[in-house]
Amino acid sequence: MTQIVYGVWDGVVQGARDGSVDACESLPALEHFSEFDDGNKIRAFFGDRGFFVFDESISLVDALFLYVNKAAEESCGACTPCRMGTVLVREALDNMRRGLDSPLDFEEIEMLCVQMNETSLCSLGQTCAVALLGAIHHFRDKLEDEIRDHMPIRAQNGMAYVTAPCIEACPSKVNVPRYIDYIRDGKPENSLGVLLQKYPMAATCGRVCVRYCELACRRKFVDEAVGIKILKRYVADQQKGRTALQFSPDMIRKPLPKNMRIAVIGAGPAGISCAYHLLLHGYHVDVFEKLEQAGGMAQIGIPSYRLPKDTLAMETDIIVKLGGRFLFGQQLGRDFSIDDLFQRGYKAVFLGLGCQEGTLLGVKGEVDAEAREGYYRGINFLLQVHDHVEGKTNLALKGEVVVIGAGNVAMDCVRSAARLGADNVHVIYRRTRDDMPADPEELVAADHEDVNFHTLTNPTKIISESGKVVGVELIKMEQTEPDESGRRRVCPIPGTEYVMPCDIVISAIGQQVEDGAMVSNNGITLDKWNCINTGKALTTSRPGVFAGGDCDTGPSTLIYAMAAGLKAARSIDDWVQLGTLRFFKRSRMRSLIEDNRILAEDVVETPVRAQYRVHNPELDPKLRKRMFGEVEQTISEKEAYAEAQRCMRCYRVYSVITKHPIPEGAA
Repeated sequence: MTQIVYGVWDGVVQGARDGSVDACESLPALEHFSEFDDGNKIRAFFGDRGFFVFDESISLVDALFLYVNKAAEESCGACTPCRMGTVLVREALDNMRRGLDSPLDFEEIEMLCVQMNETSLCSLGQTCAVALLGAIHHFRDKLEDEIRDHMPIRAQNGMAYVTAPCIEACPSKVNVPRYIDYIRDGKPENSLGVLLQKYPMAATCGRVCVRYCELACRRKFVDEAVGIKILKRYVADQQKGRTALQFSPDMIRKPLPKNMRIAVIGAGPAGISCAYHLLLHGYHVDVFEKLEQAGGMAQIGIPSYRLPKDTLAMETDIIVKLGGRFLFGQQLGRDFSIDDLFQRGYKAVFLGLGCQEGTLLGVKGEVDAEAREGYYRGINFLLQVHDHVEGKTNLALKGEVVVIGAGNVAMDCVRSAARLGADNVHVIYRRTRDDMPADPEELVAADHEDVNFHTLTNPTKIISESGKVVGVELIKMEQTEPDESGRRRVCPIPGTEYVMPCDIVISAIGQQVEDGAMVSNNGITLDKWNCINTGKALTTSRPGVFAGGDCDTGPSTLIYAMAAGLKAARSIDDWVQLGTLRFFKRSRMRSLIEDNRILAEDVVETPVRAQYRVHNPELDPKLRKRMFGEVEQTISEKEAYAEAQRCMRCYRVYSVITKHPIPEGAA
């Protein structure tokens, strides 16, 4: 563990020079804290809960200036304590480090910091003074020693980083408070710009995102989390008509020569995101897709009542508008190989293959049932639903439908089955309702559409007669002791088996990479789960080939896939332009914060009035059960403004002082 010379964390002094150290239960483990990048020692760290100094020789005055300077830059100006306090303190510390007379002494600086801490209207103002107050309270003699001779202090190496709990929780690291600020300011087009910096599918994400950001939102400690997903959809849906943002190759600042060509395999969210960012970098991108339309699992796996296909098409078409090409009906291993792509002159290849093969239950009678009428794997069923809605085939259900599983795919299956004419739809899940991995909103929507949930129940056999599924044998389960993760295990209760008669059984317990063998045959190493082995920069075992999304992580979410596309695009750009991969200082700071759980789980007290969140208007359940039209509607401008006002701007500032300059990577 890195040794602390001195500091203060959560109000507890660390490494006092008299040798005493108070116990601090919240002290970070400080794992991987010795170096920021290779050979570059971390000398000090400052944050919203205090600071640590690992090198006695650092200048505390200069380090605090770096920290407060960033806070002043990020202040929104809505309240005087933060707007004026950060600037006045910054100027005072700047004069001190330059050897000039300061307009404020440390007592006056302390007074301003207390005012910021106690009266600022957002978390940035309330937390940015914590480290400085700790230094003045406990190490004032060191500060005074540094400025006693009025000699300039040499600027130290380091960086400052601003984030928020919602930003850190988002796989794409979208600056959520910033795009909410723009909504408050009546500038939805600027808000959309914040989103487009990270991915092109804002309207899609605003409909189907699983909202990691909202789980981290500190407003939930007051009343309810801010409707971040709802606001994202509102912003994206404003871009219609003549005032909508028009994508074209003219948006690309520095087009590259025509021989700078990249091949993207898979037109799902990961591939679309990767192609989008590569195009903006000036590359010429071809997207190879085995189906006849773009979107991947977002296209075939998410029903139209959640994601209208014209909305999805509008966003995948951005690739063509930026100058990219879709090559449909082209499958890896059948129509081309990776060797072929390199021989055609592509500089790099990105594999964005999805998990489009369903997982078997592994119960008796299932193998026979697959060849009989009435059995589906979840993904195959949703593909047929997609073709039905598109008018390519006709799919009608009747009788009793049983769906096994309780994730989002399972909810899509049960809600689609209800729309296709099933008399009754049943969910079978081996654990409790609280354990269901589906988005809670999806579970509530299924309740409203009269889906029947059977928890602590597990299938043991699929029963078929005369070439048709006629039932499923189930057994009751009971909870036992917790496992390593803290979740209670379940086990079957002997003698509780019973048969549920049914006409359709749908297995929706997971997916896997369909093209694994084809990938392996192209010289790409797979892991034991049949996923592609990748490094931190999404490199594969084959030079020049990168991979991300479901084929890398296994079945995941749209936002994770798009984040992988952005990361891969950066890595490909480095590979082609530099022959190596750059160091990304912001990514390194994020890993320090995450690995050491720097972000506190509690909430900074902010003077806000309890105000519950706005919800999307929805079609009546009795009506929507008969159609595949979109269930949720967009909120109004007035509702968007009210919801944006609920954001508490939980920004935090973090900074490091390092021995050497930090290499410059992407922002």
